[in-house]
Formats: sequence, C-alpha cells, structure tokens
Amino acid sequence: MLKKVFGSAVFGVEATTITVEVNVDKGIGYHLVGLPDNAIKESNYRIAAALQNNGYRIPGKKIIINMSPADLRKEGSAYDLTLAIGILASTSQIKADNLERYLIMGELSLDGTLQPIKGALPIAVKAREEGFKGFILPKQNAKEAAIVNDLEVYGVENIKQVINYFDKGEALEQTIIDTRKEFEKSLDFPEFDFADVKGQEGIKRCMEIAAAGGHNIILIGPPGAGKTMLAKRLPSILPPMTLHEALETTKIHSVVGRVKDSGLMAQRPFRSPHHTISNVALVGGGSYPQPGEISLSHNGVLFLDELPEFKREVLEVMRQPLEDREVTISRAKFTVTYPSSFMLVASMNPSPGGYFNDPDAPVTSSPAEMQRYLSKISGPLLDRIDIHIEVTPVPFDKLSDDRKGETSVEIRKRVTKAREVQTKRFAESDTVHYNAQMNTKQIRKYCVLDDASKELLKTAMERLNLSARAYDRILKVSRTIADLEGSEKVNGSHISEAIQYRSLDRDGWLG
Repeated sequence: MLKKVFGSAVFGVEATTITVEVNVDKGIGYHLVGLPDNAIKESNYRIAAALQNNGYRIPGKKIIINMSPADLRKEGSAYDLTLAIGILASTSQIKADNLERYLIMGELSLDGTLQPIKGALPIAVKAREEGFKGFILPKQNAKEAAIVNDLEVYGVENIKQVINYFDKGEALEQTIIDTRKEFEKSLDFPEFDFADVKGQEGIKRCMEIAAAGGHNIILIGPPGAGKTMLAKRLPSILPPMTLHEALETTKIHSVVGRVKDSGLMAQRPFRSPHHTISNVALVGGGSYPQPGEISLSHNGVLFLDELPEFKREVLEVMRQPLEDREVTISRAKFTVTYPSSFMLVASMNPSPGGYFNDPDAPVTSSPAEMQRYLSKISGPLLDRIDIHIEVTPVPFDKLSDDRKGETSVEIRKRVTKAREVQTKRFAESDTVHYNAQMNTKQIRKYCVLDDASKELLKTAMERLNLSARAYDRILKVSRTIADLEGSEKVNGSHISEAIQYRSLDRDGWLG
C-alpha cells in the first residue's frame, strides 16, 4: 500500500515541503531514496526500536521510501516521526485517513519520546502558506511554531500520542500563542543598563549617537577601560524591535535551534564571537550551510573584541555583508541567502602593549610594532566604521561614586525619537532606513552645509590630516547629531562634534 506523509527541509531561512512516499510490497528489504544524509539513513534503527517499545513493528516486507523532490538534499534526524507514521499507515497498523492535512516532524528516541528539531518557525510559515491544517512536532518546539497564526500546532512528547491521534481519534492539546501579547511582554527592562557605568559620559554620548544613526563604531583604549562593558549595553539603548523584526530574527535563530522557551525573540541579539573564529563560522556556510555570527546578529549588535587579534581574512569576508546587509552562500547545486543587517561594534587596544593613550602608563611598544599591530585592520574595513572613539580608564573618584547614571531607558527614548525622524526622511526608500545607510546622493541632499560649516570641515581635514574617506562619515554622523537635537539643518557644532569621532584617521594612528 502507498501512503504519503509530509515533512519539510530548511534551506537558508526558508522551508521546502518534502513529500515522503512509503510503499510496502511483497519481499524483504528497506530502501530509502531521495538524497537522504547519514542521519536519515540511520533512522530505521531508531524507528524500529521506538515502534517496538510502543507495541508496533516494522513488518518483514519490502519497504521503499522516497523523499520528494528526489534531487534535493535532505539532512538531519527530524524526519524520524514522519517516516515512522508513514510506515505504520502504509502497513495498515493505524488508520490515517486525514494524514495529508498535517505536516509531521520530530526526532525519535529509542523509547518513542521526541527530541526537539531545528527550523520549526520557517517550517510552520511554509505549512501555513501551503494550506496544511496542522503541524505536529516535539513539544519543546511548539511555542516557537505557534507564533504562526491560522495553523493548528500540536506539541507532542511521545510517538504514542501521534499514533492515538490518527488511529483512535484521541485529542492532542493545541498550542496557542498570542504573538502580540508575548512580544509586548518581552519588552521589559534590559539586563545590562548604562546606569551601571561609572563616568565615561563622553563615551556614553558617542554610543547614543551610534545607536541613533545605526553607525558602526570602534572603541580604542587600554585593558580595563570599560570597552566591553559599554559594548554590552549598546543593545539596551537601540529602538525596540518591531514585531516584523522580531519574527525575522526568531526565524534565523530557529534554523540553528537557538530559540528559547518563550518562542519569540523580542530583545535585540548581541553576539560576541572569540577572535579564533573561522570565516565560515562568522559569515555562515559549511557543507550544509548554516547562518554565521553576522546573521545571528541580524537586527542587533555584533561585538568583535580585540579586533586586531582576528585573522585578517576573517575580517575581510565581513566587508560585503556590511555593505549589502545580507550574505549569499553559493554551492554547485543551490544558493542560500541569510539577512545580516547588524551594527558592528569593535574594540581594540591602541598598541600591542595596550597602554599607548593611557597618560599614567609608559609606552612599551616601538613605532614599528604599533604600525604593524594597527595595520592588521584594512582600510576598506575601517572605511565601513563611522565612529572611532578613544576610551580612557575611569578615575577612582568616579568609580567610588554611589550615584546612578542615566538609565538605558531614558537614553533609548531619545534614540527612538531620532530614528523616527530618519524613518520619515527615508520613507520613499526601500533600502535606506537610517543615516548610516545613506548613499552619496542622499548625503548631498540631507547634509547641506553653510559656508561656515564647510570652512570648519575643510580646516579640520587639513590640520588633522583626515583621510578622504572621513569626509562622508563625518557628514553622516553630523546628520545624526542634528537629529538627536531636533535640528533640521546640520550646523558647525554638529560638524565639530563629529570630527572628534575619527581618531584612527589622524596621523600617528594609521598614517
């Protein structure tokens, strides 16, 4: 007897429905075709044990299973439940009159309990698009899949529950999530707050500007100056994610199986990979492509601590994602694209010894050593970082001050207001949403300077020997400073403040 059961495969952040055709005929043998990987080929052992431990069996007949489309590579153990139900239905061990109305996924343990799967959210989205009535999957993934409305989601703990549902009509408990309610509930106070940061008022101001305009930023300072502490608090002042952004972010994390129990990710992600990371782990890829750290940072912050310690080739592969805000990974038979719209926050010591700009510490590195250390960061990569700021250690009197600083919630209100101005400004553009994304034409349109401001910028570039690439960056940052102040025009005070944030373009740094 031939029976069809439906599962799903995830490529990139999108799912493709897989039709599992199970045919049982006279003879002996178990044949699984349709480009399954080793994890799927081994499933017959898990299925046999799980069925036997629940009072069923794989019959001694010729079983042919085709996973269609047959030319599409399938991977992972999430098809165990799909195959098991197909075998039971095709051998008439259970009734399954309405099997075609459900998408079924889950990994089986030997006793029949179900283990969580990856990609539940994109699979649920695809199931709704293709008109399936319901999605049966492990209970651990139920909340994640239930984010999708107009789809019945049933989280189960054991294969016996699925068998009884189809064979005996025993009800399964439907998982229902009020997505908007869950989203609003998650918008609580941040874990890391700027109120905990002592001193560093100038750096806080700089971080506020970076958040308001979506500018990439690099912090330069000696060990212990607070660079990491400041970077961890940047997500707390970014504008709250929209529901669309939350769903988009959750989908990426769902693909790698990192969605928490709440189901929906409403907090902006903060990723901080170690400097030994490979280029594949950073941008994504592999034999079976998976999102990298830059995609897991989508709609959030990617923090690269000790930037010069990263391999140069690893940093160079970030250049295209920083520009295009997506990563395309091509293989011989397919191409996948992962979104990667993130804020880059980097930190570094000013010299190999770490204390070049610390007034209280001796300089132990020679000019040649410093130049070699700093030259690990290429000009094209630095060109994509709008703000450079020097961080100095906090003096004891400020460290011992018990007074709390301004909270992240208060700063975020100003940032959100400035972002709203930018949203209106770029309403007609599909690709530009905030100041950091402006192209040359938009810079000329929205960053018009009066004669005095032009002269100030010209003088600064000549005296400080600022590079040509600094010009547009200064204008972009100036536009953000003006937005924070509610000014329609960019004036001299905005320009002069923005000039301060180009440390690495000056002589004595990168030359």
